[in-house]
Amino acid sequence: MLTDQSEARQTRRYVEKREVILDTAAALFNRKGVRGTTLADVGQQVGLSTNSITYYYRKKEDLVLACLMRAIAETCGLVDEAAQAGSPSERARAFITLFVARLARTAVGEKPELMSLREIRALPESHVEVAFAAFNDMFRRVRGLLCDALPSDPSQRSALGARAHLLWSLTSGAAGWIDRYETDDYPKVAQTLADIVLNGIAGPKSAWQTECDVTALLPALAQPETTQQAFLRAATELLNEQGYRGASADRISARLNLTKGAFYHHNENKDDLISACFDRMSTVIRNTQTLVDDLPGTGWDKLCAVSRALVHYQFSSQGPLLRLTIYGALPEEMRIAKMRDMARLSTRFVRLLVQGMQDGSVRPLDQAIAALQVHGMINAAVELRRWVRDADADNAADLFVRPMMVGLLR
Repeated sequence: MLTDQSEARQTRRYVEKREVILDTAAALFNRKGVRGTTLADVGQQVGLSTNSITYYYRKKEDLVLACLMRAIAETCGLVDEAAQAGSPSERARAFITLFVARLARTAVGEKPELMSLREIRALPESHVEVAFAAFNDMFRRVRGLLCDALPSDPSQRSALGARAHLLWSLTSGAAGWIDRYETDDYPKVAQTLADIVLNGIAGPKSAWQTECDVTALLPALAQPETTQQAFLRAATELLNEQGYRGASADRISARLNLTKGAFYHHNENKDDLISACFDRMSTVIRNTQTLVDDLPGTGWDKLCAVSRALVHYQFSSQGPLLRLTIYGALPEEMRIAKMRDMARLSTRFVRLLVQGMQDGSVRPLDQAIAALQVHGMINAAVELRRWVRDADADNAADLFVRPMMVGLLR
């Protein structure tokens, strides 16, 4: 019979091993994606058999959910700490600073990785509901950081939701690129990121234009959609909404009122279709950047034009673009290639920022980090309707692009 002391030791040992499993699994899910990670992979890293892992987490989905819930809980703690600051701008700056400081502690080995929340949609429906309930609570706390920044009348609720989504997206997005910097420089990176998020990129004489004709930058919208393009659009929508698991051949075909046989007539398999969705996104971004780059105007004019056009595309009849968070569903070799392609497209924004700094339309800033934020904002627009139900092609630029360009709370 176990004594109280031995039971306590066993309980402590169980908790310690469970935390090691969570630490290891979170890092593996971030590197290889949920789809590419097995319980056997986790067990091998922690010195346990697959059967032993199931003693702690019966299914992989249970382990994924536990990692996500831990990440959400810790992030809520950062938001709550930031909420103690004074003004909305001080609270937003504090949140960015605290989040980057948490990334720094991971980088130097003081704290384990937090699992990226991009993998929520990889869960089955029963688990997704639990994870999204926690995520929604976290978002409400982020939105609370910005309260008092806008008039309290109901007409401003959409603007507040859009800016909270922008703050969360750009802050959490730092996890995907900050490792290119020295760990000792993370505090300065946080300062730079906060400056760009809060103060935008506009030069002192640059003003936001309330009207902009973006149709000339999106010629594809005027062309009839082919069957293959329809498959790409439907697959992109489902991947964005339900993740890799939810975007089955049956569901993609059903969305187009076609048979599963029609799916395989046009596509070899789902992975090839996902790869084609990435290629479609790259083509849209690249072509729009090129058209804008060849136009007359300042760097500010061109940055606003390309950003407005691509966000407009997200809400168009042929949109949206694929969420970059779907990377985790890709096979490793494909994932590396697609991420490299996206990185190249992000650097194309640098040229417009440099031009703007040269002609005075963009204020002096770190153009590498600013380019990442412009690209991140365009990508995050695909989820804007989740938080702002009335967001559409007509108002998305004012709701979402403008705060990025002129400053989050301006």
